[in-house]
Amino acid sequence: MKCDAVVLAAGYSSRAGTNKMTLTIENKAILERVIETLLVVCDKIVVVGGHNYNSIKLITDKCKNVKLVKNSKYHLGMFSSVQCGVSKMTKDFFLIPGDYPLIKQTTYKALMGGTGDFIVPEYKGRRGHPVLIKKNLIKLIEEEPIESNLKVFRDKCKTEFIKTDDEGILMDLDTMEDFEKIKEISGRRNQS
Repeated sequence: MKCDAVVLAAGYSSRAGTNKMTLTIENKAILERVIETLLVVCDKIVVVGGHNYNSIKLITDKCKNVKLVKNSKYHLGMFSSVQCGVSKMTKDFFLIPGDYPLIKQTTYKALMGGTGDFIVPEYKGRRGHPVLIKKNLIKLIEEEPIESNLKVFRDKCKTEFIKTDDEGILMDLDTMEDFEKIKEISGRRNQS
């Protein structure tokens, strides 16, 4: 059974010095790559925009089964975007920042086999994204204080950690150095 997804794309991208969601690898924006992989396992994807909303909209307008919502409180931090996106969910859903373009489809499928309420992938002992959240937590996330964060919330839940062979769960794009490394890994994957 498929689930839904919330993709966080409302931040300032300040460390990258540019809107990282629109950076391209092999003619596809970072955000578009994240969405395409999710569409294999998701019926509906909600992208949460804020800062750079219009450039995010140019990307989401090209994608099927994707709805862009605007977080007017994005300046209050990432958890405000989490709550904004989660408010549109009605079933189990993935939650992922929009700057993780290397996650494998097999990782999403492995998480869907988990039994916890909050399911987190691990690679070589390190925890990453995406997380899979069961629908029974939707109301609790919405009621969590806006100053909270996902880790604080996760630690209150029946959490399950699933080992993967996917280094992509740790590879987000904060700086242009990260971008160059992600491009290099993506190129190697395409050659193999």
